[in-house]
Amino acid sequence: MVEIREVSSDEDPTPSYTSANQRNMSNDQSESNEIVTQDGEPPEISFNEQVDRARELMQPTPMEKFMALAKSLILRALVIYFVMSFIRGNSTPAKAPINAKDASGKLVPPPLSSMNIYPNGTEFDMYVFVSENSFGIKNFTDESLLWKLPGLVYGDWYSGPTQDGIFTHNCLVELSQKVQNNGSIYLHTYLVPAGFSPDPKISSRYSKAKTVLVTKMLNRFKRKRYAKTHNLLTGETTASKEEQEKAKLISSEIVSHWHPNMTINLVTDWTEWKAGAVPPPLGDYIQFVPDEMSYKPVLFFNDYWNLRKDYEPINQTISEIPLTLTFQPLSMFKWQLYAAQAARSQWNMFPTGEDDDEEQDTLKEAILETNPYLLGLTFAVSILHSIFEFLAFKNGEGYLLSK
Repeated sequence: MVEIREVSSDEDPTPSYTSANQRNMSNDQSESNEIVTQDGEPPEISFNEQVDRARELMQPTPMEKFMALAKSLILRALVIYFVMSFIRGNSTPAKAPINAKDASGKLVPPPLSSMNIYPNGTEFDMYVFVSENSFGIKNFTDESLLWKLPGLVYGDWYSGPTQDGIFTHNCLVELSQKVQNNGSIYLHTYLVPAGFSPDPKISSRYSKAKTVLVTKMLNRFKRKRYAKTHNLLTGETTASKEEQEKAKLISSEIVSHWHPNMTINLVTDWTEWKAGAVPPPLGDYIQFVPDEMSYKPVLFFNDYWNLRKDYEPINQTISEIPLTLTFQPLSMFKWQLYAAQAARSQWNMFPTGEDDDEEQDTLKEAILETNPYLLGLTFAVSILHSIFEFLAFKNGEGYLLSK
């Protein structure tokens, strides 16, 4: 028979300054002390229960995880800022003097500012094609047209079904045998003036200077791992027969994956850029026309909010995939943030980006699921905490040097 007795607070006082893990340990100890057997001895705890309790005590709390990620993000942002400032300082060409001359003695005209070829209020049409060719569409009659969105207005933030400038389209993308066997498939998005065509064969309704083309690979290659593991109690495994056979031969392989969502952002901006003087990484997205007196509007494929866990592998059993396309205008400020995040992934120290993607997914989920006010307060506290840590280290170092 098991009897329950109360334990007074004097027997196991817990200091107020203990950490969360210490408090959990004291609570577990007090709970274990409350349950005794008839002989006055505590019940035996199995080895698995001891391991589970030890794991629970070692796990950080959700807030501790978020604070660690916030500090890591702040430090990364500072490093990226200083690196980008260094790159901009070295890559920005010096301004030519007004009366500068070349080697032959002729005057060199100063660089002129370029204008956006789509003024505010320009009407245009959007075409989205899918193809296995990464260089665009060659035969518009044979390729698959996923979405045609006519009657758009550049600078319009209030159109669409929900009056917020956002349009969505659901479609199915058929996969060829090549794509099913780790091939690539691309989205080609064209912007043309209203009534024009992206097909150069229709010369009467085609303008190369005013046609915007941006290509994005729809699939993504990720590493898939195979392990010879099974449940110790039931002896079963969640892996398929094919995965079990591959686990006997290889430990991992690179597999093509797909995500059901893709956002197409059109940057609404009329900044007077100068060719050769656009700071990175923005210069990778701005397309200047040959005379460099104007540039085309920026189309940006935004997959930042596509979480790693939502990607699905492509194999021979998948003949088509569902895809949700979203068109949305984007401000210059937000575009700079997204472009900086895309450039940061190029400096990733992990070849496959798996560890970095997992950290990013944790941060994205925290941003999506946390109250914005609480999120802002947490960032402010994290910044103050970092400042205080720096000041404490500086004072400690000064105290040691003074001795």
